[in-house]
Amino acid sequence: MSPTTLPAGQDHGHVTFLGAGPGDPGLLTLRAVEALANADVLVGEHEVLDVVRAHARSGVAVLDTDADPAAASRADTFPGTGTPQLAVVDGASTTAGAPAARDAAHLVMEAARGGRRVVRAVSGDPGLDTYAAEEMMACAAGGVPFEVVPGVAAAVGVPAYAGVPLRDAQGADVRFVDARTASDRCWTEVGASDGTVVVSTTLDSVAAAAGELVAGGRKPDTPMTVTVAGTTTRQRTWTATLGTIAQTLKQAKVLPSPEGGRPVIAVVGERSAPAQRDQLSWFESKPLFGWKVLVPRTKEQAASLSDQLRSYGAVPHEVPTIAVEPPRTPQQMERAVKGLVTGRYEWIAFTSVNAVKAVREKFEEYGLDARAFAGIKVAAVGEQTARALVAFGVKPDLVPSGEQSAAGLLEDWPPYDPVFDPIDRVFLPRADIATETLVAGLIELGWEVDDVTAYRTVRASPPPAETREAIKGGGFDAVLFTSSSTVRNLVGIAGKPHNVTVIACIGPATAKTAEEHGLRVDVMAPEPSVHKLAEALADFGARRRAAALDAGDPVTRPSERRPGARRRRSTTT
Repeated sequence: MSPTTLPAGQDHGHVTFLGAGPGDPGLLTLRAVEALANADVLVGEHEVLDVVRAHARSGVAVLDTDADPAAASRADTFPGTGTPQLAVVDGASTTAGAPAARDAAHLVMEAARGGRRVVRAVSGDPGLDTYAAEEMMACAAGGVPFEVVPGVAAAVGVPAYAGVPLRDAQGADVRFVDARTASDRCWTEVGASDGTVVVSTTLDSVAAAAGELVAGGRKPDTPMTVTVAGTTTRQRTWTATLGTIAQTLKQAKVLPSPEGGRPVIAVVGERSAPAQRDQLSWFESKPLFGWKVLVPRTKEQAASLSDQLRSYGAVPHEVPTIAVEPPRTPQQMERAVKGLVTGRYEWIAFTSVNAVKAVREKFEEYGLDARAFAGIKVAAVGEQTARALVAFGVKPDLVPSGEQSAAGLLEDWPPYDPVFDPIDRVFLPRADIATETLVAGLIELGWEVDDVTAYRTVRASPPPAETREAIKGGGFDAVLFTSSSTVRNLVGIAGKPHNVTVIACIGPATAKTAEEHGLRVDVMAPEPSVHKLAEALADFGARRRAAALDAGDPVTRPSERRPGARRRRSTTT
């Protein structure tokens, strides 16, 4: 049998050996994202799967090579193969078998049988992975076609995120060493060189690697940086010398540690000198680096806000505080939607994404689509609501040019003019607890308003016990309150945030509600916008970081403060 021929009855599959990079999902290449979106089976270690899974299609089968070997005997198999079949739960796949109990190369090939597209994801770059080459050779010998999608190698990506450039204008040599496999000859050669050395090692072996370099000829006072969890928001970097790194890690209480076996990247040479790294440490100096920020909104509502928080280095955690349910009496909503089609309205005004969703669902129930809005003017109370309309296929005619609120919408809303407006009626689908500001303002402008309850908002179910304990125990560094109801509902379903948690509120009314619940407000947005609120929190974090550095203190997160420590009031506007 030739290497490119499969036995009869066994259709060609395809394997993509994909580099997942050093940990930051944003470092995946465009080609990697494309391959993941088309994969039928995803194979990888647990931490690698966490990086790539979000880009895989719904229902993809996932083989976790860190899975429990005992599960293999209980697993079903792919039809016609010995490969464990995987169960799909809620649109995502979970391991029902145990690849760790089988030869990885055989597993990858078997998963590809029957024409399946397999992505074998590895940390960093496949060309530097210990076993990827063997798996590629096995695919070639077995006639399974494959391709390689390179990834950012940890030895290159991690120093970049730690603010340690590996080369300069003088073009000094850069040597890469894997301490786990390096021979005595290798240590002697790199020790005798005067270039930059990048060492892949583990946290509990850093001191030994430093000793090998000194024994090979490097001076003990040569600068050295050690980075753990590089390119992730758990990243931490220590700067010392070959002779002092062991003491530095000990003083930082890093060693000994049950997690001492964690992989790290160490850079040795003048490029890692402390003065230079202080200026180039762009990642760990982000204003909210590593902050765990509670966002009391649904995942859909919080998407753009969470993205903004991540850009500041934060780790957003969405906790819905309200749930949306249909109105108790749907007849009013049904009549209004029919009125849209029959020409009853001149305008329809959407005050929230949920209102757009409610109307869209009613349209789908009647077999209607965005064309039903023909001849009707559409208003959206803010940019997020406008984006929801565009996704529905409707471009709003009116979005507030100033404040993104009902008051801002009224400032731009034209008064009713019987000459230019053939119909004087506005359809306003909204929540059952909405305020009367918009209704009163439209009536004052001469419009008739059909104020219709499109959905009801109720308090959401409590979050998991782990999240509740983190909220009450100071596990979160900050919480963003975007309305008074989010304050009341979060306290109601999860308890009051700990006194070390930074409280950020979108405006005075929300801040007042927070204070009424015994919370001390640290940050307030300069204008009622969730994005301005996130900016204000980032400014707070930047000032806090600068104050610590000026005082010569270590930069810590609020949750790292001593339990029970008092917090000074520092509200910003």
